Amino acid sequence: MLSIATFIAFLALAMLGLPIAHALIVGAQLGLMQSERLGAEFIVSQLVTQTQSFPLIAIPFFMLTGSLMVGGKLGQYLIDLLSTLMGRFHGGPAQVGVLSSTIFGGVSGSAVADASAIGSLLIPWLKKLGYPPAFAAGTIAAAATIDILIPPSIPMIIYSLVSNASIGALFVAGILPGVIMCGGFMVVCYVQGRRRGFPRDTTPFDWARFRIQLLYSLPALALPVLIIVFLRFGIATPTEVSVMSTLYALIVSWVVYRDLSLARLKHSMIDAGLATAVVMLIIMASSVIGWILTFEQLPADFVALVQRSLGESWMIILSMNAIMLAVGMFIDLPAAVLLLTPMFVPLAAAIGMDTVQLGIMMIINLSIGLYHPPVGTTLFITSSIAQVKMGKVVIELIPFYFVAIGILMLFAFVPAMTLRM
Repeated sequence: MLSIATFIAFLALAMLGLPIAHALIVGAQLGLMQSERLGAEFIVSQLVTQTQSFPLIAIPFFMLTGSLMVGGKLGQYLIDLLSTLMGRFHGGPAQVGVLSSTIFGGVSGSAVADASAIGSLLIPWLKKLGYPPAFAAGTIAAAATIDILIPPSIPMIIYSLVSNASIGALFVAGILPGVIMCGGFMVVCYVQGRRRGFPRDTTPFDWARFRIQLLYSLPALALPVLIIVFLRFGIATPTEVSVMSTLYALIVSWVVYRDLSLARLKHSMIDAGLATAVVMLIIMASSVIGWILTFEQLPADFVALVQRSLGESWMIILSMNAIMLAVGMFIDLPAAVLLLTPMFVPLAAAIGMDTVQLGIMMIINLSIGLYHPPVGTTLFITSSIAQVKMGKVVIELIPFYFVAIGILMLFAFVPAMTLRM
């Protein structure tokens, strides 16, 4: 079978350290060598075809919006505001990191960008306050993944491409798990701060200072609200919203914060272009694998096999989550979404789960892999910033894992938790 040959080739190449996108393309080529009817020109055709999708235009614009907003003065203004608001609570400085990631989720949509930007600001600050470096790194690594739940979310756009789910519906449904995840991680910070006696701000609350900080932070706080309003009431499509968000970021940086220079604009555009290229390459590579799976009717066979073997809906949902958790530990999130969605959409439909709930469950699940070894991207970034061994960070992350899995089970088994447009 083409699928088996392709999978074996992909797995071997990935284990040898070849980047996932390249392993997918080369694996597909090696697999197709088993076929007399399909040649290399077929792979080229599939690579190009998948990119001809209008909603994909949203990805570079949302990337550029995040780069413009996070790379300027906004980050420091927002952290100052949250420090004033939360600093006096147990674990307050760590809670600032969780809240910062949640708010930046409304302007970035990328967990990796969040971990780099927020981590470089907050981890040295937390270490200076007396927080253990491993705890500081673990908190930011976990909190950064809230970015891909709060709209705009790049993984949700990728998921919608394969599943045909509404991007607007996914964005709206992602708000509640993002907020609950934020609350759960803040509770972990509070409990750890109180139990371990982490330092906190003891100065009296300054209302005048708070009002000034709130005024400077309002542009960042307003952007995610505007995105949801425009999508919820059908004012604009997700692609149009992405362009408007970039224009908004340009105006805010130039007029309000006055920190937009040609050099920073050039740097932001290069960063957004490189990040988009990585995502697009994975989308192109996964399209070939997806076609091979469909050609051999593997999704239909997979659904029949699972239904025969497990039967009960709750067992099928549990097994889907177990597979996603395992895959998410070894494969980058965009590639995992593109590989698993064609298999799981028909299976979810067979047990009465709609594509929006499946998408939210998948994003929550695969986000855990971003701060779980061995491939955890945000875990690697924050450990490097904190200059601490990943093993120590993983120990600090244990309570965050429990919270994330608990929330995952809630949204997997309770359909009412998935908000509808």
